[in-house]
Amino acid sequence: MRGTPTVLHLDMDAFYAAVEQAAKPSLRGKPVIVGGLGPRGVVATASYEARVFGVHSAMPMAQARRLCPNAAYLTPRFGLYRRVSEVVMGLLRELSPLVEPLSLDEAFVDLQAGGAGGGAGQWSAGAARAVGERLRRDIRAATGLSGSVGLAGSKMLAKIASEQAKPDGLVVIPPGSERALLAPMPVRTLPGVGPATAQTLRRAGIATVGEIAEAGEAELVRLLGRAHGGALYAMAQGIDERPVVAERDAKSVSVEDTFDTDLTDRARIHAEVARLADRCVARLRAAGRSGRTVVVKVRSYDFSTLTRSETLRGPTDDPAVVREAAARLVEGVDTTAGVRLLGVGVSGLADFTQEDLFAQTGAAGLPGARPPEPAPPPVAGGAGSGRETEVVRHWLPGLDVRHARYGPGWVQGSGLGRVTVRFERPGSPPGRVRTFAVDDPGLEPSEPLPPWDGQVSEPAIRPNVMSSSEAGAPAPGTPSP
Repeated sequence: MRGTPTVLHLDMDAFYAAVEQAAKPSLRGKPVIVGGLGPRGVVATASYEARVFGVHSAMPMAQARRLCPNAAYLTPRFGLYRRVSEVVMGLLRELSPLVEPLSLDEAFVDLQAGGAGGGAGQWSAGAARAVGERLRRDIRAATGLSGSVGLAGSKMLAKIASEQAKPDGLVVIPPGSERALLAPMPVRTLPGVGPATAQTLRRAGIATVGEIAEAGEAELVRLLGRAHGGALYAMAQGIDERPVVAERDAKSVSVEDTFDTDLTDRARIHAEVARLADRCVARLRAAGRSGRTVVVKVRSYDFSTLTRSETLRGPTDDPAVVREAAARLVEGVDTTAGVRLLGVGVSGLADFTQEDLFAQTGAAGLPGARPPEPAPPPVAGGAGSGRETEVVRHWLPGLDVRHARYGPGWVQGSGLGRVTVRFERPGSPPGRVRTFAVDDPGLEPSEPLPPWDGQVSEPAIRPNVMSSSEAGAPAPGTPSP
């Protein structure tokens, strides 16, 4: 444990929903729910305005609609979320070389490794707080979003502090106050305590962190085993020696889709697998990687799940090769009862591509080998729509469009051959709503505009460019709630 609160935990507030509110002026101050919009969809993130109705992450979307029927329900735009995340993570790396991302919107930072407080041995709680406050200002200046910051002498306590700081706050846990802070908290507060461990502890009459400490290490070892019991006892004392580890290297890249209705048609299943393979390779190439093991995941109507894999003779980032391998794998799976979910992944990652024509069986160029077949045509409406056509004109709520006459906007909804679009952009006042035929030739899908578009000139702002009073000002064009 450190004697100064130099472990920082940042957790962006309702990240996906906040990005949507920042990019769509008409949604600011309104309940926004992001996630899968089909009958089997789940909530990815709910804005704080939606949470007051009881909506939370991982809730079935059907339940969320019952609790908050008037919310804006939007399709996730993960490409935009990653772009905003890169800006935030860049600001963290200006503080220290030791940044440990946990997700797009959450990370640990070892401030001591960066010397931002004036050099080794000169850290204080006040210096750490000043860095945390500056970080929050810089994030708001660069993205228009808010983040909550926790500072403590360990990762466990820094994460607890950021939870206490939500939303849009900062909490410092002074060294020496750990046990008093932890004692009344439920056992699930500690890392590694899931439902099964919590139930075991509850049966032994242990419900709080303080009661874990009082039980003693020997009793915890008897209940949970030496490794788990000893670790929990140390954490109940406020002791957490886990270091902040810089970005871990990804071991695999994968994509998957859950379908609104179970798939039974083999041609449709093969078309979906090919589409997923192309998406997987696109992610693989974006990361500058290749891989040698192709994995297919199939979940049946009864939730039983199986995986099949094929290891190639060398790493590849060729979409045709991955499509062919995935097709061979799914061909050996019985899907007659119906498929609920399909996934395609690539593992065994490398930083290069095997340039050997003989690396893959059946590769183009071998004598007698058939050339790879072109990818099947896209499916209208995306995964789970149940319709196949060569023209994709299905407009999902929340996605970006551009009209030849009215400019950029986003889809509010569609149906019965019509699509409703709100024309606005980040930094503008709430825009007008117009309705078009779904095949209107002037309406086209568009790349998303980042939240800072029209608000700041650069997507990353260097520290100290705004005063604290400026950082707290509402974004231009923000409507009253």
